[in-house]
Amino acid sequence: MTYHVAALYQFTSLPDYVALRPILQDMCDLLEIKGTILLASEGINGTVAGSEKSITDMLAFLRADPRLADLEAKFSTAKDQPFHRMKVRLKKEIVTMGVDGIDPNETVGTYVDPADWNALISDPNTILIDTRNDYEVEIGTFKGAVNPETETFREFPAWVEANRDNLNKPKVAMFCTGGIRCEKASSFMKQNGFDDVYHLKGGILKYLETQPQSESLWEGDCFVFDQRVAVTHGLEESEYNQCFACRRPLLPEDMDRPEYLLGVSCHRCHAEMSDDQKARFAERQKQIALAKSRGEDHIGRKA
Repeated sequence: MTYHVAALYQFTSLPDYVALRPILQDMCDLLEIKGTILLASEGINGTVAGSEKSITDMLAFLRADPRLADLEAKFSTAKDQPFHRMKVRLKKEIVTMGVDGIDPNETVGTYVDPADWNALISDPNTILIDTRNDYEVEIGTFKGAVNPETETFREFPAWVEANRDNLNKPKVAMFCTGGIRCEKASSFMKQNGFDDVYHLKGGILKYLETQPQSESLWEGDCFVFDQRVAVTHGLEESEYNQCFACRRPLLPEDMDRPEYLLGVSCHRCHAEMSDDQKARFAERQKQIALAKSRGEDHIGRKA
């Protein structure tokens, strides 16, 4: 079976988001969909996977709500189910910036279609900013992009303030994986004195899906937040694996290094973790292996 993966979001007013949680959970369970959906008063955000029909039915259900009629969705496929269970979570923000008063429903930058993106970022009057975290940028980004070297999106506002003098070109263009972080980032920039702000509609995923590789200005792979780890042009799965202790991406040769132990550590996190942490991760990996040998989900996971 080929699994169909949908990355979806929409900023919209959902004052009843708490009441929506059990409805969405039951719907996804009924359709045998797995993944994560975040709900907040500012909207919905998530990535889910299932059969093509189940994903189509879920999106139709969501878009039947007039507030979600313009729900943004990007599609790709996976050979194996990239999620272990279905979780619908309640959050203060559907993408956490931690700054009050930032509302993309009220103020947002100019959307740029993937077909027009190359021209914008090739303009010498444009400064290009990658709004993703450092471990995402490490494996791929657009040519010439500025890397804020943030560990979390919460650090982005402070980075902008600290580098305001360096962001001195007339146009500011930003991008992220699926477009959601850029909506909030562009809203923040607009509310903090940057007038000519643009962001890639549909994010990197839509660009890699729709733009010819021969004309692409993307370099490397794109990190995704599921078991595929990263995708390439055409949204094909890349060769990257993942350290399931620190969640950082790993190349096949990284798994041959002495610091790598499946589920316990890699060369990036080996020195960061205590012996107690490594022991807990080792026990977790043992339980995963035992459960797999019995054809079951490991402890702590739901079907």
